[in-house]
Amino acid sequence: MIPWERVGDTVTTKLDRREATVLRGLITQIDGMLRARLDATPQDELAELTGIRTGMTSAPDDPILARLLPDFHRLDRDDEPSKEERDSAAALRSLHEPDLLDLKTGVAGVVLDTCPPSGGTVKLSLEQADAWLSAVNDVRLALGTTLDVTDDMPEDLPDDDPRSPHLGVYQWLTWMQEHLVLALSPDEL
Repeated sequence: MIPWERVGDTVTTKLDRREATVLRGLITQIDGMLRARLDATPQDELAELTGIRTGMTSAPDDPILARLLPDFHRLDRDDEPSKEERDSAAALRSLHEPDLLDLKTGVAGVVLDTCPPSGGTVKLSLEQADAWLSAVNDVRLALGTTLDVTDDMPEDLPDDDPRSPHLGVYQWLTWMQEHLVLALSPDEL
């Protein structure tokens, strides 16, 4: 991959076949997880009558989905949250999660639509570039959760560490995201 380049309202890069395959595969996996969460939402008769969508009331059990769909009202205090606090968190999740899922599957779709399956030039509008930033961030969060990435994690892991082969992909995604941010940033920075 060459660094992103911005010319006017267009941002471009070039991906080789392997990079495109890895990126598309990871985006497809995250998109599938998000769509499965959306499909698992129970039907709400009142929502069907009013047109107001509702979503799940509880956080995902899966650690990756929990990272991608965090609580809208934090309950991480030392003491037990009250019933009112739990109900508030459930109501906020139910109201906002469908929109967040739509946003996340939408940006994944932009990447899948604009990333050539066999590699090649990627030419994006600024809006599409923002979608790429969001989708790549989601993949990084998911992979970082799987690899248990921390601030004090070394850049290289021992060869016998099962996370070692995947850490390079995480680092590549970080590099891609950083260079896309730089390409989208004003020249004055």
